[in-house]
Amino acid sequence: MFFCVSSHNVLKISSGIDEFGAPQWDLSLTLLLAWIIVYLCIFKGVKSTGKVVYFTATFPYIVLIALLIRGVTLDGAVDGIVYFLRPKWHLLGTAEVWLNAAAQNFNSIGIAFGGCIALSSYNKFNNNVFKDTLMIACINSATSLLAGFAIFSVMGYMAFLQGTTVEEVATQGPGLAFVVYPQAIATMPVSPLWAILFFIMLLLLGIDSQFCTVEVIVTTLYDHFHPLIRKYLKRKEVLVLLVCCVSYLLGLPNIAQGGMYFFQLIDFYAAAISLMVIAFFEVVAISWIYGANRLARNIEEMTGNKPWLYFIVCWYGLSPILIGGIMIFGFIQYTPVRYGDYYYPGWGQAIGWVIASLSIICLPIGAIHAMLKEKGGFVERFMASLKSKIPDRGSLTFEPEQFGSYRKENPTLPPSYNDISGHKGFPSAPPLSPVQESAL
Repeated sequence: MFFCVSSHNVLKISSGIDEFGAPQWDLSLTLLLAWIIVYLCIFKGVKSTGKVVYFTATFPYIVLIALLIRGVTLDGAVDGIVYFLRPKWHLLGTAEVWLNAAAQNFNSIGIAFGGCIALSSYNKFNNNVFKDTLMIACINSATSLLAGFAIFSVMGYMAFLQGTTVEEVATQGPGLAFVVYPQAIATMPVSPLWAILFFIMLLLLGIDSQFCTVEVIVTTLYDHFHPLIRKYLKRKEVLVLLVCCVSYLLGLPNIAQGGMYFFQLIDFYAAAISLMVIAFFEVVAISWIYGANRLARNIEEMTGNKPWLYFIVCWYGLSPILIGGIMIFGFIQYTPVRYGDYYYPGWGQAIGWVIASLSIICLPIGAIHAMLKEKGGFVERFMASLKSKIPDRGSLTFEPEQFGSYRKENPTLPPSYNDISGHKGFPSAPPLSPVQESAL
């Protein structure tokens, strides 16, 4: 019943993507409010965003722990947790499981979205990337387990109420967070309190994700088109406002009567299929073209420590093989997207592939652009385009007398990135971008 109320009273969902309809005014205002909140939190840059994240990133953990404690006390919670922990080994032979697992990790950590690269560019030159990497990976895995226990304990409770199995209750996609779980909360004691906490948690999680997404777009535009932005927009805040406005307009189709079907297309083709392709070529470009050994020297220069052999092996072999294998496996066992029991028409699936190609097409365009910038025949251009144009600074050595003037208080420390880039003795170090300078 709750599913019908949510689908028809809130979403006013149509029977298919061919009955798309128009954006609903109440959901349009709600979406506008969400983007206003995002803009107010990030328009001053990463420093102000970092302060906001102290709350938006920690409060969901409090709610998750509270939901977990409440969930494990409900009837049937054990069945839900057992269902969550019990593996189904036969599913390892299906491409969908591997594709969804990889997409889940990429989405939760931010791999291949540009967020990790954009935000890490604000770090100091000698920042300990090892500690950051391990902390992010461990916290991400622990959060996934925590959320799994909190969700499936309640799924077990729902199965107990309905007299069915957890497998029949559990669903995937947005229906789990916005339909099934709220339905379970509605049956709990003091349900309004749990509902408020749950949806505040979802709001904060969504805002956190948008922080990163908008920051990637703003940083990219500001770095590449800085003179034009300074000339016509004058201030960075105007650029952030423009990005938020365009993003709001692009989100309006998702809140039409057929918007859920369009959202499912984006979620499947952009957040899974194209993501694997981008991630594969990204790891190939870094590990094989730029060079894993060269990257290791860069890290040693920044941190003073060589990367573990495990990382070198992953960069050279394991990561490209696993990501490439999942990508190929996914294409071989490709199954068209569907929403529940609804199967998309051929033209709807074609729209999905167009959505996926919008990001994938940047790869051949970038390759062609790189080859056109080189000289010689096709082979010479191709081979030259595979060589990194970034100077190899990993072999630089610093003597105390060379950098003692930089840090008078501690001459044993290597110079920072700003010190090197501004020193005549190191002309190969590129200067910081305007966005990075403003952050530092």
